[in-house]
Amino acid sequence: MDQAQKTSGKRTELQMARSMCWHCQSEVTGEYFCEQCIKVQPLSKELDYFTCLGLPRLLNIDINTLEAKFYALSRAFHPDFYQNKTESEQTISLENSALLNTAYRTLKDPIQRAEYLLKLEAGSAKDIRTSPPADLFEEILALQEDLEEYRSAQAGQNQVGLEQLRARLTVDRETLEQRQREMETRLFELFTTWDSLQSRQSQTEQAGRHLRQGKDAVLKEMRELLSNRTYLRNIVNDLIATTA
Repeated sequence: MDQAQKTSGKRTELQMARSMCWHCQSEVTGEYFCEQCIKVQPLSKELDYFTCLGLPRLLNIDINTLEAKFYALSRAFHPDFYQNKTESEQTISLENSALLNTAYRTLKDPIQRAEYLLKLEAGSAKDIRTSPPADLFEEILALQEDLEEYRSAQAGQNQVGLEQLRARLTVDRETLEQRQREMETRLFELFTTWDSLQSRQSQTEQAGRHLRQGKDAVLKEMRELLSNRTYLRNIVNDLIATTA
């Protein structure tokens, strides 16, 4: 039995790349197989990852649901089922599968999910910091001095001083890693706040403005947290690489 026919039951309606079937020119009405010629249809490149996997634009998602939707669509688009099809169908299956895989990987990881939502809602995932967060400014400067001293001790083969500095840098790393965990805890709290706001329906124009302001405030804090987290992660990675 043809793979398209096997999956011709109830399907998630997805945005197609075009409104007419590329093969028979019949109208395409949101299904990923043409109802007339049963040819697989290309998904729109504008399709966002939440819609691609049939999920609302929320940050707390059920991973089991995500996986179930992913595997269901994977069976429809997997290139293995198109090995004996035309070159056009093989290309479409590859491109659809690539989009689906990227969507799944992005939404499965909570940090990538938050960055992607920011990109959708605010136009950019995050602004990477080039200077330390204000509340860690002095600690980061002291750490950078310790790193330079450690590198100098390495060059001078000063083993005693090297071990003392390594111990100090280990403590510094643990402090930064704890700070990262605190940032992530706050980030996950904002997930719940976002989902609550996203689930509301504004009945009046004034309520709608307040709702938008609330969302914007959440997005702003999320961007700041993600930027700070990335900055700290880069510092920690530098620490690990230097002292390894």
